[in-house]
Amino acid sequence: MNDSLNDSSLPERSGRLAFPRPLAFWLGTLAVTVGAACHLPMYLMGQDMGYQLVGMPMDAPMMLGMLAIVLGLGACLYGLLPPAVTGMKEGTHSFEIQTMDEAKLSPAHIGLLLTMSIAVTIDIMKPTALAFVMPGMTIEYNLLSPLNPGGTTPAAWVALSGITGTVLGSFLWGWLGDRIGRRGSILFAGIGFIGTSICGAMPDFWWNVAMCFLMGLTVGGMLPICYALLAETMPSRHRGFLMVLVGADIAGAYVLTSWLAAAMVPTYSWRILWLIGLPTGVLFILMNRWVPESPRFLLSQGRESEARAVMARYGAKLVMVPRPEPVLTIRQPARWFDLASPQLLGPTLLVSFVALGSGLVLFGFNLWIPTNLRKMGFTQADEILRNASMMAFPLTLLVAWLYGFWSSKKTLILLVGLTSAALFGFVFFSDQLAQNRALLYVLLVIPVWGISSVTAVLSVYSSEIYPTEIRSRGTGFVAGMCKLGGVLIIALVVLAIATPSIKTVALIGAIPMALALLLASRFGPETRRRRLEEIAQPG
Repeated sequence: MNDSLNDSSLPERSGRLAFPRPLAFWLGTLAVTVGAACHLPMYLMGQDMGYQLVGMPMDAPMMLGMLAIVLGLGACLYGLLPPAVTGMKEGTHSFEIQTMDEAKLSPAHIGLLLTMSIAVTIDIMKPTALAFVMPGMTIEYNLLSPLNPGGTTPAAWVALSGITGTVLGSFLWGWLGDRIGRRGSILFAGIGFIGTSICGAMPDFWWNVAMCFLMGLTVGGMLPICYALLAETMPSRHRGFLMVLVGADIAGAYVLTSWLAAAMVPTYSWRILWLIGLPTGVLFILMNRWVPESPRFLLSQGRESEARAVMARYGAKLVMVPRPEPVLTIRQPARWFDLASPQLLGPTLLVSFVALGSGLVLFGFNLWIPTNLRKMGFTQADEILRNASMMAFPLTLLVAWLYGFWSSKKTLILLVGLTSAALFGFVFFSDQLAQNRALLYVLLVIPVWGISSVTAVLSVYSSEIYPTEIRSRGTGFVAGMCKLGGVLIIALVVLAIATPSIKTVALIGAIPMALALLLASRFGPETRRRRLEEIAQPG
């Protein structure tokens, strides 16, 4: 017989939103923000030259600003480190989380959803902006590209550096999310957004390459941890639908970035797309009160009173299952190899191949599509992509409904299949697109919308199939595999093995997506309206 915890035992201030060391966190945040702001004078000095900074020397405020950012990041991390976890515990009860899945949606849930939507948008805008940064950067630094054969250095080095950083960042934050918690990891990534916005003020090309790598480290971390937190906080009957809606901001970020590129880049240059990371990062940190710690993570760490506080905020209760005699629980540290355990090997293979195929499309086809459209004679490429993404955006509501109320597995299969078919369409009809804009829009809508929806669904799906102890690692691993696809395709371009023509990049993405379709049919578990603990059980 189950006994509910007495509500009167809950703290008055539910949620425990204070930082472990608040002074260190806020001083570090201030240092990072001021350090990033020290780079703005260099950018403004280039106003009369169209904000082209190439060849300008880095001044003392910029160097001091970099030092402040490094020291500030260290202080922030120290301020977010949680108290030490006891290695073992003796007790007569174990906890079940089923009442968390039965809770009703509350204003606290809505606040969390809106905050995570903003976080996802800010996160996705970074790699998305690469596609719109490349043309202007190529011109300013006289880089080698398909449109500029007289350049001296492959423009793809910037993309390769940034995407490589996201791969490492996904794994790093996957580990960090299981180590210091979901909330701390998300906020630390937000601080990183502020610091790495200085990429927009770098006058030297190779400084841009280095800063894009660091930007990738932070970008790779936030998205998978956001999904882990949402999966562990949302009621099961609403979880799939609402999380895919949050994931729709992947498409929304593309709409916003393409709009900013069309509206601001002609006046403020490509650099503005990096510099907006400063105000957007500050905005997110100021919204930290709506970011709780995952109660499931807290319980896995033995922090039961904190878990009760968070759950009270979300209208849920812990349920204790009595045991006949005291039980000694030893907390074993999570390992990356746990993702390949016999129980999880099949699902891990599935999400790995879907993620790899998605990365090849997102960073192969979508990254080079503005350049390829201009090469085909479409001078207003940014506007074409903005229109295509806006046409596709309403379809995300349909995807969210299908995932939440039809079938998570079948929705993933449907999206992968449609994306693969559209990419093969570009392979077979690429020669007709210059004369047939209607066909171009039809084929563009599916990859622009489809791959964003695949990424959103895959991110949600991976956050549901792994146990709490390694959920952050699992979502980080899937995000890393997606970015690894980007590393592979961009490396092929840098090494001149594959030219980024629209036909070539479509074919490279279409083949693994077709293979991923078979894997999804074979190994995909159904997660719709199932408790996370139930999904993670064997069989």
